[in-house]
Parts: sequence; C-alpha cells; structure tokens
Amino acid sequence: MIKKNDFIEIEYTAKVKETGMIFDTTSETIAKKEEINRDGMIYGPVVICVGEAHVLQGLDNALVGKETGKEYNIDLVPENAFGKKSAKMVQLIATNKFTKEGIQPQVGLQINIDGMLGTIKTVTGGRTLVDFNHPLAGQDVVYTVKINRIVTDTGEKVQGLVNLQFGRGNTKVEHKDGEITIRHNNDLPKEFEQKLSDHLHLLIKDIKKVVFVKEGIKKEESKKEVKTSA
Repeated sequence: MIKKNDFIEIEYTAKVKETGMIFDTTSETIAKKEEINRDGMIYGPVVICVGEAHVLQGLDNALVGKETGKEYNIDLVPENAFGKKSAKMVQLIATNKFTKEGIQPQVGLQINIDGMLGTIKTVTGGRTLVDFNHPLAGQDVVYTVKINRIVTDTGEKVQGLVNLQFGRGNTKVEHKDGEITIRHNNDLPKEFEQKLSDHLHLLIKDIKKVVFVKEGIKKEESKKEVKTSA
C-alpha cells in the first residue's frame, strides 16, 4: 500500500468528466492524438513524493492506500481539483491598460496582469472583462493513474524531484556516498538553490550534501555547496 512520503513512479491522463476533453497526460501518444503536445516537452512516467503536492492536491490525497502495478480512475470534484468558480475572480478592466502595454485585447486571449493569469471574456467599449479563475475551475475531472512502482534509489528520487522543477531532460543528477550533484544549464539564484537543497534534505534523509554545477563553465567557478539547515 502506498503511504505518505513514499516516492512512486506514475503515469496518468486527466480529462474533464462532463466533456471527456483530455487536458493533461504523461503519454506522448495521447498528447499528439489530442493535439495538446508541447514543443520540447519530454513525456513519460513521473516520480513524485506522495503528500508533497507534487501533483494536484486531490489526486495526491487519493494515492494514499493504493497499490503498485494497478491502474485507477480517480474522480475529483472542483473543491479537490481546480477550485470552484468565483465571481470575485471576474473583473472589468479599463481597455487602455492593455493598449498602453501594446496588447490588443481579444476574446479568448490569455494574459498576465500583476502576476495573475486570466482569460479575456468580452471587450466592450472602454472595458474588458477578464476571468482570473483557473480555466478548469468548477469542473469535475477524472485522472486515470497507473502506479508503476515505489522508487527507492536516492539518485532517482532526486532526479524525479528536480524534473518537477526544471522539466525532464534539462538536468542530470549524480549520486555518490550521500553527495548529490545537480548539473544544469540555468543561472540559478542562490535562494532557489538553497530552497531546493532544503527540500531535498527534508524528503530524502540519506543526503549529506547538494552541489549545483552549471555546465559549460569551469567547475571551480560554478560548483556551489549548499549547506543543509537541519
């Protein structure tokens, strides 16, 4: 039985219950068939730590008590998925706020205003109606999940968590004698490195040290040891 804090490898496909529209999947074949595949996206099973909200919270909770090697259909009501629709999240905004930023508001356009993602619903005169609810808010959704196995290898656990942060294929994790080396090609703020290091130490007890290495520059210049706060 799966328990909280277990690392597991899963595959899943998610759809809107009412319409059957697939909106997320780990299968490249399904993604291409449904025309939701993204350029540069590497598909395949994902590794998560149960109870850490690495997937949708309602799905995360439902994984506890399940068995490996089995496939489950997990129904989630809006409260356990993308939330209920809120009238407070639908706002009228002066159209000139968009035009000043060089944006021509159009119905269906997704925008970012003050860090909030929204979808334009109507454009009337000098006012634009924007819905900041999640596009799937108010919808019942169904996840078809296959739990492949419990992951026990430390390096594989770390690679799984790092993939959630950077995307698959953008990092390489090496593990030797409790030291984790994360090779990447990004300019990472020290605060981000520290936060990720703390997260890894918290979830994986046998990690002694986490080292970040940016590829393409001298190791001496890029190698940074991040001390655990434990």
